[in-house]
Amino acid sequence: MGRKIKLPVGVDDFKKIRHDKFYYIDKTKLLEQLLDSWGEVNLFTRPRRFGKTLNMSMLRYFFEIGTDESLFDGLYIKNNKKICEEYMGKFPVIFISLKNVEGLDFETALYRFVEIIGREAERFYFLLDSEKLTKIDKMRYETLIDMEMQPAVLAMSLKKLTTLLEKHYGQKVVVLIDEYDVPLAKAYENNFYDKMVLLLRNLFGNVLKTNASLAFAVLTGCLRIAKESIFTGLNNFTVYSITDN
Repeated sequence: MGRKIKLPVGVDDFKKIRHDKFYYIDKTKLLEQLLDSWGEVNLFTRPRRFGKTLNMSMLRYFFEIGTDESLFDGLYIKNNKKICEEYMGKFPVIFISLKNVEGLDFETALYRFVEIIGREAERFYFLLDSEKLTKIDKMRYETLIDMEMQPAVLAMSLKKLTTLLEKHYGQKVVVLIDEYDVPLAKAYENNFYDKMVLLLRNLFGNVLKTNASLAFAVLTGCLRIAKESIFTGLNNFTVYSITDN
C-alpha cells in the first residue's frame, strides 16, 4: 500500500509544501493568466481561507532571483517554456503580508507595520555592501530597517526599497502585498480608520503609481475598497473579484 501524501493543513509557504512533499493542487496556470492579461497592478479579492497567501508565495518563488527552479518541476507552468525563460528567477521581489497590522490604537498598529516593512527590508541586507549603491543610497536603506521609522518615512519605504533593488540588480521589481485590507478592517473596529487610510493611501500611491522601478504588483485581500479611499489617484489597477473568470 502506497504512502499517503500529507495534507498541508495551515501551511501557506509554497517552498515548504513542495520540499516536504505535501499534497498540492497545481495553480501555476495563474502565472500564465497573470502575465498574458498583464496589468501593472493587480488586485485579487477573495474570502478568507481561499488560498490567497499560498498563491502569493508561489508567485514569489517563481519570479524571485535565485529561486530553486526545481520547485516547479512537474507543474503546469513548466510546460510554458517561453514564460519560464523570460520570467522565472528574473526579478527582485518584495513580499509583505499585512495580516498582523492590528492594535487597539494607531501607534500599536504603526509599530507592527514598521516591523513588517523592516523585516522584509532586512532580507536585502547585502545592499549595504553593494558597489552599485552610493553612500546616500545606503543611508536611505538604513532608514528602512530602523524600528523608529516615522509614518512619513514608512509611506515612502516600499518605493525606496524598489529603487535601491533596481539600482543593485539592474532589473525592475515585483511587489507582492498580501492581505492589504486587514489594517483597514482593524482600524475601523478600533476607531482610527482615518489615520490608517491616509497611511495606506500614501504608501500604495508611492510604490504603485508612477514608480519607474516597478515591474508589476499583485495585491490580495477580502475587500474591494472604493478607489475614492486608499486608491485615490491610482488608475492602473486591474481588479479580479470572485465573480471574474
